[in-house]
Amino acid sequence: MQQKKIKISEAVVGRLPIYLRYLQHLQDMNIKKVSSHELGQKLDMNPAQIRKDLAYFGEFGRKGIGYEVSYLISKIKEILKINRHINVGLVGAGHLGIALSNYNRFTREKLSIAAIFDADPNKWGMSVGHLKVQPVSELQETVKEKDIKMGIITVPATEAQKVVDQLIAAGVTAILNFAPATLKVPSHVHLRNADLTTELQSLAYYVD
Repeated sequence: MQQKKIKISEAVVGRLPIYLRYLQHLQDMNIKKVSSHELGQKLDMNPAQIRKDLAYFGEFGRKGIGYEVSYLISKIKEILKINRHINVGLVGAGHLGIALSNYNRFTREKLSIAAIFDADPNKWGMSVGHLKVQPVSELQETVKEKDIKMGIITVPATEAQKVVDQLIAAGVTAILNFAPATLKVPSHVHLRNADLTTELQSLAYYVD
């Protein structure tokens, strides 16, 4: 009888990059081993929660010894599927889109923006790093040609749903949205919203 696959919550998946970032910091400092207690202290998290999160995917540490940093990094990357190269398509060649395209941390995680699109003819052919801005009309063909798996949206709110629909039609199933809009996607598509204005408004509550 086939074993039923455990559904992992988005909260657990969302914490894995946090663990990965700190583990990479430890690796940069040439630290070989770390315990869940030490991770919990540095990340201000419950060590039991960290152990539980990791246990969903396997046994990566040893009691009384902890985790081998390099091994845990490799396993988390494998879980997140960033142990392989993933091409990303970005739609919206404005200031934010260009800044994200030039953000070099993507490269460390084998995530790279492979194409940039915009609806403005005045931006077509503009150089952004080693890429040229393409018309949105070329999105579907380019997504298939470059095997683009993820999308980033940095367009005005009025254009966001149209762009999401185009990305989905091209076969993209993981999308990060920076547009201040509520978007509708089918159940097989994973959409994350990154609204800088909302975050700043929330932080304003704590300002004296």
